[in-house]
Amino acid sequence: MADKQEKQQKAKPAADAKAQKGAGAKGAKGAPGGKQAGQTVELQQGRPRTGGIKARLREHYSTRVVPALKQEFGYKNPMAVPKIEKVSINIGLGEATGNSKLMDGAVNELAAIAGQKPVVTKAKKSIAAFKLREGMSIGCMVTLRGDRMYEFLDRLMNVALPRVRDFRGVSPKSFDGRGNYTLGLRDQLIFPEIDYNKVEKTKGMNISITTTAKTDAEGLSLLRHMGMPFRQ
Repeated sequence: MADKQEKQQKAKPAADAKAQKGAGAKGAKGAPGGKQAGQTVELQQGRPRTGGIKARLREHYSTRVVPALKQEFGYKNPMAVPKIEKVSINIGLGEATGNSKLMDGAVNELAAIAGQKPVVTKAKKSIAAFKLREGMSIGCMVTLRGDRMYEFLDRLMNVALPRVRDFRGVSPKSFDGRGNYTLGLRDQLIFPEIDYNKVEKTKGMNISITTTAKTDAEGLSLLRHMGMPFRQ
Protein backbone atom coordinates (compact mmCIF):
# COMPACT_ATOMS: atom_id res chain seq x y z
CA MET A 1 0.00 0.00 0.00
CA ALA A 2 2.81 2.38 0.92
CA ASP A 3 4.62 1.58 -2.35
CA LYS A 4 1.48 2.40 -4.35
CA GLN A 5 1.06 5.80 -2.66
CA GLU A 6 4.74 6.58 -3.27
CA LYS A 7 4.37 5.84 -7.03
CA GLN A 8 1.30 8.07 -7.27
CA GLN A 9 3.14 10.97 -5.59
CA LYS A 10 6.05 10.63 -8.08
CA ALA A 11 3.74 10.51 -11.12
CA LYS A 12 1.75 13.61 -10.09
CA PRO A 13 4.53 16.25 -10.61
CA ALA A 14 5.33 14.80 -14.05
CA ALA A 15 1.67 15.02 -15.11
CA ASP A 16 1.43 18.61 -13.83
CA ALA A 17 4.53 19.64 -15.79
CA LYS A 18 3.16 18.03 -18.97
CA ALA A 19 -0.18 19.82 -18.54
CA GLN A 20 1.55 23.19 -18.04
CA LYS A 21 3.68 22.64 -21.17
CA GLY A 22 0.60 21.83 -23.26
CA ALA A 23 -1.29 24.86 -21.94
CA GLY A 24 1.67 27.13 -22.71
CA ALA A 25 1.93 25.91 -26.29
CA LYS A 26 -1.82 26.28 -26.81
CA GLY A 27 -1.79 29.77 -25.34
CA ALA A 28 1.09 30.85 -27.56
CA LYS A 29 -0.67 29.50 -30.65
CA GLY A 30 -3.97 31.12 -29.86
CA ALA A 31 -2.62 34.32 -28.34
CA PRO A 32 -4.05 37.58 -29.76
CA GLY A 33 -1.80 39.04 -32.43
CA GLY A 34 0.16 35.82 -32.84
CA LYS A 35 -0.81 35.47 -36.50
CA GLN A 36 -0.01 39.13 -37.17
CA ALA A 37 3.39 38.75 -35.54
CA GLY A 38 4.13 35.76 -37.75
CA GLN A 39 3.15 37.71 -40.86
CA THR A 40 5.36 40.61 -39.76
CA VAL A 41 8.34 38.25 -39.49
CA GLU A 42 7.59 36.86 -42.95
CA LEU A 43 7.53 40.39 -44.43
CA GLN A 44 10.78 41.32 -42.69
CA GLN A 45 12.51 38.20 -44.04
CA GLY A 46 11.32 38.92 -47.58
CA ARG A 47 8.99 35.92 -47.83
CA PRO A 48 5.79 36.13 -49.91
CA ARG A 49 2.83 37.59 -48.11
CA THR A 50 0.05 35.27 -46.96
CA GLY A 51 -3.59 35.76 -46.10
CA GLY A 52 -4.83 36.42 -49.67
CA ILE A 53 -3.20 39.87 -50.03
CA LYS A 54 -2.27 40.38 -53.68
CA ALA A 55 0.48 42.65 -54.95
CA ARG A 56 -0.90 45.89 -56.41
CA LEU A 57 0.48 45.24 -59.90
CA ARG A 58 -0.86 41.66 -59.92
CA GLU A 59 -4.33 43.00 -59.13
CA HIS A 60 -3.93 45.59 -61.91
CA TYR A 61 -3.01 42.82 -64.37
CA SER A 62 -6.06 40.72 -63.49
CA THR A 63 -8.64 43.52 -63.55
CA ARG A 64 -7.42 45.83 -66.34
CA VAL A 65 -4.58 44.39 -68.41
CA VAL A 66 -6.21 41.04 -69.27
CA PRO A 67 -9.47 42.58 -70.60
CA ALA A 68 -7.49 45.18 -72.59
CA LEU A 69 -5.28 42.53 -74.23
CA LYS A 70 -8.30 40.35 -75.00
CA GLN A 71 -9.94 43.26 -76.80
CA GLU A 72 -6.75 44.27 -78.64
CA PHE A 73 -5.62 40.85 -79.91
CA GLY A 74 -8.93 38.93 -79.82
CA TYR A 75 -7.89 36.15 -77.43
CA LYS A 76 -10.74 33.70 -76.82
CA ASN A 77 -8.98 31.57 -74.21
CA PRO A 78 -7.99 33.47 -71.02
CA MET A 79 -4.90 31.24 -70.70
CA ALA A 80 -3.64 32.57 -74.05
CA VAL A 81 -3.32 36.12 -72.71
CA PRO A 82 0.41 36.97 -72.29
CA LYS A 83 1.74 37.43 -68.78
CA ILE A 84 5.05 38.14 -67.09
CA GLU A 85 6.72 34.88 -66.12
CA LYS A 86 9.86 36.02 -64.30
CA VAL A 87 12.29 38.92 -63.86
CA SER A 88 16.06 38.36 -63.75
CA ILE A 89 18.44 41.00 -62.40
CA ASN A 90 22.15 40.63 -63.17
CA ILE A 91 25.16 42.65 -62.02
CA GLY A 92 28.49 42.01 -63.75
CA LEU A 93 31.50 43.05 -61.69
CA GLY A 94 34.82 42.26 -63.33
CA GLU A 95 36.64 44.57 -60.90
CA ALA A 96 35.78 42.13 -58.09
CA THR A 97 38.66 39.89 -59.20
CA GLY A 98 41.07 42.38 -57.59
CA ASN A 99 38.83 43.64 -54.78
CA SER A 100 36.54 41.13 -53.08
CA LYS A 101 34.83 43.85 -51.01
CA LEU A 102 33.11 45.14 -54.14
CA MET A 103 31.36 41.78 -54.53
CA ASP A 104 30.08 41.88 -50.94
CA GLY A 105 28.65 45.35 -51.53
CA ALA A 106 27.00 44.28 -54.80
CA VAL A 107 25.37 41.24 -53.16
CA ASN A 108 24.01 43.32 -50.26
CA GLU A 109 22.70 46.06 -52.56
CA LEU A 110 21.03 43.60 -54.95
CA ALA A 111 19.42 41.83 -51.99
CA ALA A 112 18.03 45.16 -50.77
CA ILE A 113 16.70 46.04 -54.23
CA ALA A 114 15.13 42.68 -55.03
CA GLY A 115 14.08 41.55 -51.54
CA GLN A 116 15.70 38.16 -52.18
CA LYS A 117 19.20 36.80 -51.63
CA PRO A 118 21.15 36.80 -54.93
CA VAL A 119 23.40 34.07 -56.29
CA VAL A 120 27.09 34.82 -56.94
CA THR A 121 28.09 34.00 -60.53
CA LYS A 122 31.53 32.54 -61.17
CA ALA A 123 33.81 32.41 -64.22
CA LYS A 124 33.42 29.25 -66.33
CA LYS A 125 36.91 29.39 -67.83
CA SER A 126 40.25 31.12 -67.33
CA ILE A 127 41.28 34.12 -69.47
CA ALA A 128 44.88 35.22 -68.97
CA ALA A 129 44.42 38.61 -70.68
CA PHE A 130 41.79 39.59 -68.08
CA LYS A 131 43.69 37.99 -65.17
CA LEU A 132 40.67 35.75 -64.74
CA ARG A 133 40.79 32.23 -63.33
CA GLU A 134 38.07 29.61 -63.49
CA GLY A 135 35.79 29.75 -60.45
CA MET A 136 36.44 33.41 -59.56
CA SER A 137 33.41 35.50 -58.57
CA ILE A 138 32.56 37.97 -61.33
CA GLY A 139 28.98 39.03 -60.56
CA CYS A 140 25.68 38.22 -58.93
CA MET A 141 22.12 37.64 -60.11
CA VAL A 142 18.63 37.01 -58.77
CA THR A 143 15.44 35.67 -60.35
CA LEU A 144 12.07 36.91 -59.09
CA ARG A 145 8.67 35.29 -59.48
CA GLY A 146 5.21 35.77 -57.99
CA ASP A 147 4.47 38.67 -55.66
CA ARG A 148 8.13 39.65 -55.31
CA MET A 149 8.35 40.03 -59.07
CA TYR A 150 5.24 42.24 -59.26
CA GLU A 151 6.35 44.37 -56.30
CA PHE A 152 9.81 44.89 -57.83
CA LEU A 153 8.32 45.90 -61.19
CA ASP A 154 5.95 48.29 -59.40
CA ARG A 155 8.88 50.01 -57.66
CA LEU A 156 10.96 50.00 -60.86
CA MET A 157 8.33 51.59 -63.10
CA ASN A 158 6.78 54.05 -60.65
CA VAL A 159 9.66 55.00 -58.33
CA ALA A 160 13.10 54.13 -59.70
CA LEU A 161 12.93 54.98 -63.42
CA PRO A 162 11.40 58.46 -62.91
CA ARG A 163 14.43 59.29 -60.74
CA VAL A 164 16.82 58.88 -63.70
CA ARG A 165 18.24 62.23 -64.77
CA ASP A 166 16.63 63.58 -67.96
CA PHE A 167 14.43 60.51 -68.19
CA ARG A 168 12.31 60.42 -71.35
CA GLY A 169 11.22 56.80 -71.29
CA VAL A 170 12.82 53.43 -72.02
CA SER A 171 13.49 52.17 -75.54
CA PRO A 172 10.71 50.06 -77.11
CA LYS A 173 13.27 48.31 -79.35
CA SER A 174 14.97 46.14 -76.72
CA PHE A 175 12.87 43.03 -77.35
CA ASP A 176 14.49 39.75 -78.41
CA GLY A 177 11.94 38.72 -81.05
CA ARG A 178 10.02 36.44 -78.68
CA GLY A 179 8.30 38.98 -76.48
CA ASN A 180 11.04 39.21 -73.81
CA TYR A 181 12.40 42.62 -72.81
CA THR A 182 15.83 43.62 -71.45
CA LEU A 183 16.56 46.91 -69.74
CA GLY A 184 19.97 48.27 -68.75
CA LEU A 185 20.57 50.61 -65.80
CA ARG A 186 23.80 52.53 -65.27
CA ASP A 187 23.34 53.35 -61.60
CA GLN A 188 21.86 51.53 -58.62
CA LEU A 189 21.26 54.78 -56.71
CA ILE A 190 17.91 55.32 -58.43
CA PHE A 191 16.42 52.73 -56.10
CA PRO A 192 15.29 54.22 -52.77
CA GLU A 193 16.47 51.11 -50.89
CA ILE A 194 20.13 52.06 -51.50
CA ASP A 195 21.85 54.29 -48.95
CA TYR A 196 24.06 56.78 -50.83
CA ASN A 197 26.54 57.01 -47.93
CA LYS A 198 27.25 53.25 -47.98
CA VAL A 199 27.92 52.94 -51.73
CA GLU A 200 31.59 52.38 -52.60
CA LYS A 201 31.17 52.27 -56.38
CA THR A 202 28.29 52.81 -58.80
CA LYS A 203 27.23 49.54 -60.42
CA GLY A 204 25.11 49.00 -63.49
CA MET A 205 22.70 46.12 -63.94
CA ASN A 206 20.66 44.32 -66.56
CA ILE A 207 16.98 43.59 -65.94
CA SER A 208 15.43 40.89 -68.15
CA ILE A 209 11.64 40.54 -68.18
CA THR A 210 10.53 37.14 -69.48
CA THR A 211 6.95 36.96 -70.76
CA THR A 212 4.75 34.30 -72.33
CA ALA A 213 4.10 36.54 -75.36
CA LYS A 214 4.91 34.97 -78.73
CA THR A 215 5.70 38.20 -80.58
CA ASP A 216 7.34 41.53 -79.75
CA ALA A 217 4.08 43.37 -80.46
CA GLU A 218 2.27 41.34 -77.80
CA GLY A 219 5.12 41.82 -75.32
CA LEU A 220 5.23 45.56 -75.97
CA SER A 221 1.48 45.89 -75.47
CA LEU A 222 1.62 43.82 -72.27
CA LEU A 223 4.37 45.91 -70.68
CA ARG A 224 2.78 49.17 -71.84
CA HIS A 225 -0.52 48.23 -70.18
CA MET A 226 1.39 47.19 -67.05
CA GLY A 227 2.80 50.72 -66.82
CA MET A 228 6.29 50.50 -68.38
CA PRO A 229 7.19 54.10 -69.47
CA PHE A 230 8.22 53.52 -73.08
CA ARG A 231 9.72 56.34 -75.10
CA GLN A 232 7.31 57.85 -77.63
